[in-house]
Amino acid sequence: MQQAQKGFTLIELMIVVAIIGILAAVAVPAYQNYMVKARYTEVVSATTPYKTSIEVCIQTGNCLNAAADAVAVAATGARAAIEVSDDMLVATAVVTSVVVGGAGVITATPVAANGVVAADTMILTPTYTAATGAVAWVKTGGCTTRAAGAIC
Repeated sequence: MQQAQKGFTLIELMIVVAIIGILAAVAVPAYQNYMVKARYTEVVSATTPYKTSIEVCIQTGNCLNAAADAVAVAATGARAAIEVSDDMLVATAVVTSVVVGGAGVITATPVAANGVVAADTMILTPTYTAATGAVAWVKTGGCTTRAAGAIC
């Protein structure tokens, strides 16, 4: 009388280990890029108040022109400029600076930490469409040109 085989052979176990190794080799870099993107959302969120201010200014035409360092909002033609105050030049735990420049261009420089480097700047340029009254934002900068893909 013969006994039935019990358990797995060494070759079967080695095949399973090889498959798990291949899946891990693909998944770990993708997961790391995902984590950097998740951390970068805080930088994107830091620009939200500035985007909102510029959109309201452009759409209503009620921009301030009192400060000597006011910036022109070229996208709106004859509209007034946006006042840049010390409150608009910020630094936080995730952002070294958020600066509103000429024509309402916002430049956010992240703090170099946790896979995000200082060169991963995000530059937002407003584009105003008079027919619809909408402001569209074009993203450029280091966050769009990473080798593993854009993180912003």
